[in-house]
Order: sequence, then C-alpha cells, then structure tokens
Amino acid sequence: MSIEDLKITVGENPNQSAGIEENDKIIDYTAKGVFTYVDILNISKGLSVISDFFDVNAVITVSGTGICAAALGKSLEDALMKAIDGNPVEFLNASVIASAEVDSDFVKMLRETNKIAAPKFTDNAKQMLEEKNISYIEIHTPLKDYKKFLSDEIRVTPLGTLSQSPNLSELVKETFKVVSKTKPTVEQIEDAVFAWKVAKYAASQSFVIAKDLRTTAISQGLHSASAEFALEYSCDMSKDAVLASDMPVTVHEVNAAAQGRIALMILPEADIDIISAADKFNIALITTGFTNITY
Repeated sequence: MSIEDLKITVGENPNQSAGIEENDKIIDYTAKGVFTYVDILNISKGLSVISDFFDVNAVITVSGTGICAAALGKSLEDALMKAIDGNPVEFLNASVIASAEVDSDFVKMLRETNKIAAPKFTDNAKQMLEEKNISYIEIHTPLKDYKKFLSDEIRVTPLGTLSQSPNLSELVKETFKVVSKTKPTVEQIEDAVFAWKVAKYAASQSFVIAKDLRTTAISQGLHSASAEFALEYSCDMSKDAVLASDMPVTVHEVNAAAQGRIALMILPEADIDIISAADKFNIALITTGFTNITY
C-alpha cells in the first residue's frame, strides 16, 4: 500500500479542494501520476465491476462516475478495442480498468486524458505510460478478493448520516428463470449474465444492451425514456442482442425492445402482461427474482 503516492488535485469542480485518507479497508496498490476526486470514484467503480470478471480478459471504461462500456475479449487488447467501440466518445476522457497484465500494445491505444488501473503492468508499459503522461494505479490485491475490502456506503446529509451495506447480490439458480415461450441460446444466456453484472453497478434506472460479451449501449439515471435511449444509441447493434434492466419494466419497454429487434431481456421480475408481450414478439425472457438500484 502506498496511499501517500496517490496525489489528488481537485474535487468534482475546480473550486472544490479534495484529499484522500487511509481507512481500515484499503487494498494494496501503488500509484503514479496525478488524479482528481472524480478519477478515484471512477476507478473504484470500475474495480467493483471488473472484480466480477477477475478470471477473464475484461476492460471497463468509466467517466463521470458512470460506466461507459464493458467488454470481454480473447485478449486484453481485444477487450479494450471492443470497449472503445462500445462508447468511443466517452472513452476519450475515461478511466480504464483492466483485469489482467497491461503491456505496451495495450497502452498504445490509450490517450493522455485517460487514467488506468490494472493488476500488473509490464516494464515497457510503465515506461510508455510515463512517456505519454498517463497516470496509473497498479492493484496488488487480487481482484477476486476486492469485494472483501468494500465498506458500508456512507452519505452525510443535513438530516443525518446514512449508511448501508455494499451491494453483494449475485445471480442464483433458484430465482434465475426463463419465463417465456421462446428459449434463449447458451450464448444469449452468457450475454444476459454479462449484461446483468454491468447493470448492477450502473446508476438507476439502467438499461444495458450487450452482444458477444460487450456492451453496445448503457443508459442510466435517466428515469424516463431510458430504454429508448439505449436502443437508439445501440442502433443496428441491438439486433439479436440482450437487454438488461435493473428494475421492473412496462409493456412499453418490451414493445421498444421488439422494435430494436432485441432477442432476450433479463429483468428482476415479469407479470403476465410482460410475459405475454415478450411471447408476442418471440423475445426470450429471463427473471432474476430481485432488483438492483444504484443512485
């Protein structure tokens, strides 16, 4: 651990000062470069997501404390290219979190405006990062153990200090059910689980569209027309893709999914009207049995 190397410059806005202090649940890491308050929030968010994919090649991009894109790949470079393709605009200033050792080929695809965190960097990668003036954090604590270091979430308000335990929800076979007449393929189920894991960490009300283990659109925190936004952003890439939601939907969202040619929806629950609408359009439907909401 070397929190003294983690240099925090400013808060969320230039007029706000910021700092970081050690706590009793801090992971082992080393840092190089300069970070902002939001950079640390972005990296922390990305590490939470990537810890669900610690044993595969995964890349998460985060900007403004919101997940931009997520992808799994045959290699880490492949996952990065898929993540960039999933949201190329937000990538320009995003924090990039990787699940495995980063080499110089990976770094070549980064910009000076990026920040990066990964379990390990090759010597050539570190040299290139410093030449490109990209700040980075090397995570020494195994990603599979990352959730053990999550503390209760604390928010100080004028009404009092709120606290809640971290969201450690996982899919379980007892509540994971296919409730539609149309049955999903094995590949679609894999995409559904992937999309659900991403949606778990996205801000409410989130809709995640995924295909071939990469996100093609993530809408979050809109509270209205969220599904339409995701489908419009995904455009043609929503065809035969999976749509995951962190909360129950209406028939309107099912109709929108049908227009976007979505093949499978994964939802917390579905009443008879939702199931009938899915069956009408031959959309496979999976329910998880519980809701995830992140504000």
